[in-house]
Amino acid sequence: MSEAIQFNNVSLNYGSKNDVVEVLKRINFSVKSEEIISIVGPSGSGKTSIIMLASGLETATEGSIKINNEEIVGLKEDSLSEVRRKNIGIVFQSFYLIPNLTAIENVLLSLEANQKYNQDDDAKALLADFGLYHRLNHLPSELSGGEQQRVAIARALINKPKIILADEPTGNLDSANSESMMDLLFNYTKKSKTSLVMVTHDNSIAEQCDRIIEIKDGQIV
Repeated sequence: MSEAIQFNNVSLNYGSKNDVVEVLKRINFSVKSEEIISIVGPSGSGKTSIIMLASGLETATEGSIKINNEEIVGLKEDSLSEVRRKNIGIVFQSFYLIPNLTAIENVLLSLEANQKYNQDDDAKALLADFGLYHRLNHLPSELSGGEQQRVAIARALINKPKIILADEPTGNLDSANSESMMDLLFNYTKKSKTSLVMVTHDNSIAEQCDRIIEIKDGQIV
């Protein structure tokens, strides 16, 4: 299997020379295509930073990060955006839905950002798979938390990404919605032969993954 993500000696620091905060310290790991990985560890250990770096939303202080064998450290924003468009779907704990757009419009917005038009049927089919066909024309404020997260996941998946990065995707959900959400995400990942890297505090979710990476104090343990 090819490598979907490669981190080689990646460090992330904040602050000035005299007041440096080391968030990640020489991290090394890789994720194979079609592999499902969970990242676990205490709050503040650097888990979310790994998601941000892999998506190009943060810049490594040093080291190399490759997405499907393409180096992203040092790329300008236009090139990073292109890598994201081609490869990555991101699911955040906070849903980040556009409040004045309906469920289907939020999903279509992701397609349009990738210059894909007239794909309403694809968006409807994906939302239907997620049990939301009856909610297509509802605004986020008219949806439950579980429904909003399903829309957010559909928005991340509609472009058929090769890699899904998820930061606490069930963090704002109750246990029933959490279980349902993960079933949808795992099933989609396996069906579409996608890689999934997920930050989670939930051990029962982590144990369903192919591999667990534990982070503590900015290092893999």
